[in-house]
Amino acid sequence: MWTSNYTVWCVVFFGSVFRDIFCQTRIAENCPPLQPPMDNLTQEEFLAALTSSCRYDRLIRPPSENRLDVDFQIDVKHIENAGNTQFKSHLLVQVSFQDDRLKFADLSPNRGNILGQETLRSKVWVPHIVVKNERNSGLMGLDQKDVFVKINPSGRVLYSFRMTTTFYCAMNLRKFPFDNQLCEIIWTSWAYNDTNLHLQWVKYEPFTIAKNLHLTEFSLDDMWVEDATTQDTGTDKWDDGYSSLVFKFKLKREVGYYILDYFLPSILLVMISWFSFWIQTDSSPARTTLGTTTMLSFITLNGNVMKNLPKVNYVTASEVWFFGGATFIFLSLAEFAFVNIIWRRKKKVEIAKQSSKYILKGAVSPRLARKEVRKLDSFSSADNRFSGNFSNAHGSSNSLNVPTINAPTTCGGSDQNVEAGSPPTPTPSQQWAEMNPRDVAIWIDRKARIVFPATFLVFNILYWNFVYAL
Repeated sequence: MWTSNYTVWCVVFFGSVFRDIFCQTRIAENCPPLQPPMDNLTQEEFLAALTSSCRYDRLIRPPSENRLDVDFQIDVKHIENAGNTQFKSHLLVQVSFQDDRLKFADLSPNRGNILGQETLRSKVWVPHIVVKNERNSGLMGLDQKDVFVKINPSGRVLYSFRMTTTFYCAMNLRKFPFDNQLCEIIWTSWAYNDTNLHLQWVKYEPFTIAKNLHLTEFSLDDMWVEDATTQDTGTDKWDDGYSSLVFKFKLKREVGYYILDYFLPSILLVMISWFSFWIQTDSSPARTTLGTTTMLSFITLNGNVMKNLPKVNYVTASEVWFFGGATFIFLSLAEFAFVNIIWRRKKKVEIAKQSSKYILKGAVSPRLARKEVRKLDSFSSADNRFSGNFSNAHGSSNSLNVPTINAPTTCGGSDQNVEAGSPPTPTPSQQWAEMNPRDVAIWIDRKARIVFPATFLVFNILYWNFVYAL
């Protein structure tokens, strides 16, 4: 059994060897050698002989002792925002490498560079390079693809093509619309890893930017290039380290559009909501309509700005502005509701003093609570007078350590002298004043005309310092 298997293995092995030798002999017989000089041949005839399948295999990379170095250069013609976290760019890419199989200096000394387009591209080997972070890419061209190939007599191949690519850019929108973004385009080898093919930027001027390049929403702040491998750019573990090139550019968002179309209109809307402070308090339809209209307009204005942004899980600078503006508009509505309630009161508002603190306290506090405050004040006054008389009769209270007693009594009586040892008689500690509820409502509106603009000014100072300082 073992002998028969060994015999079959030997037959298969030697049969394959003889077949390869026979095929190579037939290829050698059908592949005549290139004999110089070949200057009399046309470029098509010469190229057909040079790239014949019997001596040139366009499916494998050029043989070399070490890895094949591929020089890379780009010319950026156009960049535009394609929406959300995507950008679109038009590029001219130039790739150059050495292919000794295409040397023809000795074969055709008087022949210059071989130039061609898509037909020549299909006859020679060129590296397969892809954009790693692309959404979609493609070659540009009208009637045919914009591809150019140049082969010089020493075997140096220059491969150029025009392409358009839409690529992803991871954005940090915390300071939107005052943000700066760092984007990159990553090219990587597709078929050969870094041990066989190495991409490298040309040493002199690896990239150029069109002089008339202008982005509608961003401005190019800085640009640079880096060499890397796919392991450095975050590829999965199955990736065996393919050579990569990174073109990085820093974008600064132009805020002119947002200042004119978002921030200034929103400031005007907040200021319009304050007009209700000058409208009569009992004009409920006018003040309610003004407040709700400004709120809805502000929400619509913010929605038009935010609809093209991706949904992120953190607060952006534009959202902070929206929350601040919406809060001021809401508080103007709440102020109207407050003064309208006071305006409709039937009884007068009792206040302890003619000051802002006590007017607001009297407007907010219920009537029963105000009565209790007056009682406590009366007890405190009576107790103080009683303690003073007791001290005069029996000595200093400090020497006897007599505690202060606060006992509730009714108010409204006239001031009476308290004899030593007699119980305290309630007397009012101060004269309480009364204000008409409508006067209180008008007073609150007048104060709001100052407080709201001043607070909004402080908010603006803090907000714009945060935007430009951080």
